[in-house]
Amino acid sequence: MTHRQYDAAALEALLPHRYPFLLVDRIDVIEPARRVVGFKRLSSSEWWSESQPDIPLLLVLEALAQTSGALVRELAGGTAGAIAYFMGADRVRFRHSARAGDDLRLDVRLTHWRRGLCKTHAVASVGERVVVTAELTTIVRPG
Repeated sequence: MTHRQYDAAALEALLPHRYPFLLVDRIDVIEPARRVVGFKRLSSSEWWSESQPDIPLLLVLEALAQTSGALVRELAGGTAGAIAYFMGADRVRFRHSARAGDDLRLDVRLTHWRRGLCKTHAVASVGERVVVTAELTTIVRPG
């Protein structure tokens, strides 16, 4: 099994998001088409930190959704032109805060894949502290 990593340049090809809305620094494919882990270093120079020291937890949820993009790419077989539409988040739990200086770990695991419907279990954490958990749904359509 080859270990694939999406660095800053590869993330630009993978996701349509750009600074300041790209909320992932790196994504590692741990198990192709089964599990990916993203990483985000939260800094005090982030656009959201001007008004508060903690990252808004909805942005952590968005970071989890962006991380799932690497999993969806693997499920689509790397098909060029396949388009993923983030459809929703269920069972979202905001557990703890994360702030500038923290390293956010974004773990996304496949729970269901059928006919272009992707369901995942996502967990954002800082060290041993869980920040956000959610069940994410994405639909993949050929381009």
